[in-house]
Amino acid sequence: MTMMQLGVRHNLNQVLHQLLQVLLVGMTVGMMRNVVPALAESEFGVPRGSFMLLVTFVVAFGLVKGVMNLVAGRWAEQAGRQKVLLWGWLLAWPIPFLIFFSPNWAWIVTATLLLGANQGLTWSMTQTSVLDFTTAQQRGLVIGLNEFAGYLGVALAGVITGYVADGLGPREGLLWFGFVVILAATLSTVFSVVESKPWMLLHANTTAAAAGQTPPIPLRTREIFWRMSWGDKRMMALSQAGLVEKFVDALVWIIWPVALNQRGFSLPTIGWLLGIYGFTWGVAQLFTGHASDLWGRHLLNVAGMWICGLGVALFPGEHSMTWLAWSAAITGLGMAMLYPNLSAAVADQAEASWRASAIGIYRFWRDIGYAVGAAGIGLVAYVVGQIDSAFWFVSLSMLLSGAWLALTPFDSPSKQLGKQP
Repeated sequence: MTMMQLGVRHNLNQVLHQLLQVLLVGMTVGMMRNVVPALAESEFGVPRGSFMLLVTFVVAFGLVKGVMNLVAGRWAEQAGRQKVLLWGWLLAWPIPFLIFFSPNWAWIVTATLLLGANQGLTWSMTQTSVLDFTTAQQRGLVIGLNEFAGYLGVALAGVITGYVADGLGPREGLLWFGFVVILAATLSTVFSVVESKPWMLLHANTTAAAAGQTPPIPLRTREIFWRMSWGDKRMMALSQAGLVEKFVDALVWIIWPVALNQRGFSLPTIGWLLGIYGFTWGVAQLFTGHASDLWGRHLLNVAGMWICGLGVALFPGEHSMTWLAWSAAITGLGMAMLYPNLSAAVADQAEASWRASAIGIYRFWRDIGYAVGAAGIGLVAYVVGQIDSAFWFVSLSMLLSGAWLALTPFDSPSKQLGKQP
């Protein structure tokens, strides 16, 4: 049997399998981000201007995904990463059929509940596993790769489903697209993915041996939750930033397709504009994740929050394709700067023995941001009566959240990377 070693090079085969998994995870959520909201009125019976009804499916997604992130970390430490990943894909199977047969919006909300459960289990496991396989000095790199693959999948799905729905019809197109993606992911999980928990134990035991200590006793879930949410000011700042940045993704999911459809853009064009956001976000993370390993997470996280907010604020300015493309690209760049590096900063602060739970709790707060952001977006748009008000709400939220993060002191990059396995 080959001796286990830590690092991307020693575990390249499994790292690549995890990146394929998260690409398919991104494609699964991406199939719901273009066609469904753009055709909510004509295809699924949502009355025009019903902002609060429109946001229900993203609120449902955020609540379920947040809770599943919370439990996924603990389940991963008890049952193993590969099993939890498989459970997530089994939950995804009804989604394309619910969309195909849906007589009303309630079926779409139900499909989104299952999507949230799928995403909470699968994406959490891909991120946890790649962190298990690699060293501390590669955390930003592998999380950047993980998020790159995932949001490349989101962007590809947005573009592909626009064309497929235009050619086959929205229901038939999403049925076949979802079936192929979920089948490929399930088979890959069963036959290609190995359990990464032994590598996590290698992390913990190696670090303890180097320090002349016994391996640490894992903390209880409520202790980790308290530390992540209130007890540690650094973890609290990271968690709130994660929550607020999801306001942007909720806006892109709910409002962008509707606003673009109202401006007369076709489904393929909407898919490309959403794709610019996703492609920029995904590709830039190949550089921003590893950059944080070299220069530290904090500056990239703060700057990312503010640049992302700027991109959002630009969207209502003009209706030209060029202007909207630049708005999408700037927003995507800001997300690329902050998204992998908030997670990497959490991993820096957590011990190996409870890192999976810490990431799960961070992801709980982050994805609850879908629900909080969607509700806020819908409420503001309803009260003001103008769809553009949602953009100002999200942009201001990002500015204030970034200021909170900026005022929170963190260790220097060398200390962050040197103190954990």
